[in-house]
Amino acid sequence: MMRTSDFDYQLPEELIAQHPPKNRGDSRMMVLDPAAGSMAVRPFSAITDYFQSGDLLALNNTRVIRARLYARKDTGAKLEILLLTPSDGSTLWSCLMKNTRRTAPGTMLSLLDRDGHDSGRGVELVSKQENGNCMIRFRETDVENTLRECGHVPLPPYIRRGADLPPDAERYQTVYAKYPGAVAAPTAGLHFTTEILAELKKRGVTETELTLHVGQGTFKPVTVENIAEHPMHSEHFILTREAADQLNRTRAAGHRIAAVGTTSLRVLESVIGSDGVFTPQETDTSIFIYPPYHVRSADMLLTNFHLPKSTLLMLVSAFAGYEFVMEAYRYAVRERMRFFSYGDCMLILNRI
Repeated sequence: MMRTSDFDYQLPEELIAQHPPKNRGDSRMMVLDPAAGSMAVRPFSAITDYFQSGDLLALNNTRVIRARLYARKDTGAKLEILLLTPSDGSTLWSCLMKNTRRTAPGTMLSLLDRDGHDSGRGVELVSKQENGNCMIRFRETDVENTLRECGHVPLPPYIRRGADLPPDAERYQTVYAKYPGAVAAPTAGLHFTTEILAELKKRGVTETELTLHVGQGTFKPVTVENIAEHPMHSEHFILTREAADQLNRTRAAGHRIAAVGTTSLRVLESVIGSDGVFTPQETDTSIFIYPPYHVRSADMLLTNFHLPKSTLLMLVSAFAGYEFVMEAYRYAVRERMRFFSYGDCMLILNRI
């Protein structure tokens, strides 16, 4: 039995990236080869050196919505809302809310624009629970326009500054983002520029896209010591017939599949059958990958550095080996690499 404490490590707070690098693609990349037991730090732009013609990138094309809202009650009290998922068409949403103790269901709340002024738009608090989970209904049916006017970029809690600095709207989004629905970015993909993707394509590397709308559960801490008892969060995903066919052709031809991010790997592991065949699906996954789980769907993994004792660190340890990954994290700290969403990344060349 592996314990949650096995995945702890010491991280100086100053290594938690508070801003993206000045230019997209300027981050550093730790290259791990579990088979050879080697690790090295290179610029991210060197990623093209590790791919061969016929290899396939699996990219998560979800788009982060402006999920953080601020509202005011008639009394003047201010509330913070973090949207999670739509529950009925587009106007009824599950969310997390702060400061709702004195707010009863049925209360109408005025939404503030990004300058903190009354926007003329509003939501109704439909229901609430003691843990902050609530249901709200937007007064206006055009939720997309409301989020455009009132929504803030939902930066993770370890980024200790306000969002909406000019770069965030662009930089907390991949260059290939298409379908809105995520409340957190698939951060491994943030490093790619259109130029790097074009260079990979020129070298014969193909791409396929899948969609997993990253939820707030990605930040949910593991609170039990026996990790097998952790209730894993669920996220919605789509793998199309075209994408499944591309994956199957790549595998049949003997080429490598590279998962860009833990979200892509979760989808691939959710749709690969016992026969090694990928099947198209649209459903939710609550797959929990941790050692000694054996990954079968991807040969390479690009991922950022993850929080101590997190399910994402457990996933990476299953892919590349627990001892090797934990040593790599200690090496990353010594190398003063930047951690978490806006930080540097890790390219794992071979799964164990």
